[in-house]
Amino acid sequence: MNALLYLTTVLIWGTTWIAIHLQLGSTPVLTSVFFRFALAGSLLLPILLLCRRLQPTRTVDHLFFLLQGACLFSLNFICFYNAAQYVASGVISVVFSAATLYNAFNSWMIWKEKPAGRVYVAGAVGVLGLTLLFWRELGVNTLSIEALTGLGLAAVGAYFFSLGNMISVRHSRQGLTPLTSNAFAMLYGAAILLTLICVSDTPIVWDERPAYLYSLLYLAIPGSIVGFTAYLMLVSRIGANNAAYATVLFPVVALSLSSVYEGYEWDGWNIAGLILVLSGNLILQGSVDKIRKFLRARGEVAANPHSP
Repeated sequence: MNALLYLTTVLIWGTTWIAIHLQLGSTPVLTSVFFRFALAGSLLLPILLLCRRLQPTRTVDHLFFLLQGACLFSLNFICFYNAAQYVASGVISVVFSAATLYNAFNSWMIWKEKPAGRVYVAGAVGVLGLTLLFWRELGVNTLSIEALTGLGLAAVGAYFFSLGNMISVRHSRQGLTPLTSNAFAMLYGAAILLTLICVSDTPIVWDERPAYLYSLLYLAIPGSIVGFTAYLMLVSRIGANNAAYATVLFPVVALSLSSVYEGYEWDGWNIAGLILVLSGNLILQGSVDKIRKFLRARGEVAANPHSP
């Protein structure tokens, strides 16, 4: 189940970039993000009610749902979309992968859970790998005010995402499932976005292109309902530190698709980066130790074929 949830998260979040690109047009970014989470929450909550899967909640739970909506379903996306106006998407992906390190730090500070050393090693290897993957994009940007602004927004967005992970840990400790928490948090996130739309006088306009509707449906249902639920279930099952490595892997999926649809060219730098990203995943899951033990056991059998 953990492998299935992990694969689901990586594949879905690795393909949402196509839908996000199709969202760009006559509808403002703030409005498009509002449409996404208003639709996702409006679908998920009634489904849970009809299926009798919505858990009973307390007033204090809704306070944390509101915080989760702010961190996971509104403010972080505002930061990322605005960062894209200043720096390349590859740079944002590199910064977003820092969520692995943010989660390690926040788990230590908030939950007093000192992360294993391999979490830091895996995070550092993964970030280095992504840096090599997007080396050409990183090289284009100089340390101008615009670049620093974009990097700062992406870093704040990644930290909001990490705080949302910590809130999800709280829900799991209170016995709340990601389905219940997401249903309320998405609607609270949409309410926050609607408030910002009203305050900023952002127009609520609809893009008439069919591609806009299709991409919105993809972002709301697989991208939000399925993707975030799978990811937060993973947080509940294996911890925020291990689950966050999906943020390093999903840009690899996006990059692979980019090579097909956008003519992205592979060279020695990005191949080395891909190897490092995959190596970081092996380190994080403890697979290196498992492989070493397996090879040691095979060596012992070969040396003593008559052993049981």
